Amino acid sequence: MSAAKRYVFLDPDGTGTDQGWMFVVVAAPTGVVYQTQGGGHGCVPYEQEGYLIPVFGRDLDHELKQIFVRELKGWGSRGLDWPEELLARLKKAVAVHLYASADRDDTWPSPLALDESRLAEADEAWVPVLTPDGPGFLAWENSD
Repeated sequence: MSAAKRYVFLDPDGTGTDQGWMFVVVAAPTGVVYQTQGGGHGCVPYEQEGYLIPVFGRDLDHELKQIFVRELKGWGSRGLDWPEELLARLKKAVAVHLYASADRDDTWPSPLALDESRLAEADEAWVPVLTPDGPGFLAWENSD
């Protein structure tokens, strides 16, 4: 008999608004599914089973908000044909450093990388990334 999955909604009541929160959900068969709202005004529900790594730092989501809210007007980007300049900015914006890993003893930070093989899944507040431990998603506060 398999155990039921547990669901955790990131910032369910909006108390994290304007706090600059950011998380990485690394895909793994943990039985815990993290959910959040993304897609700007589209309010798209996203979820990923795995484990959560908090990302700390002031204004880490600033450039992501510039891209998705200012440039893309808060209407999401699912399936967008990314212009080269905007894609370069997105790559740089997601290259935050993580101080956590599931299978390494060192504590040196490793940068995230945009997972371009899943670029069509990229949306505001939910971007596919590659972590030192495999694929995952970078999540932050949705603009809506």
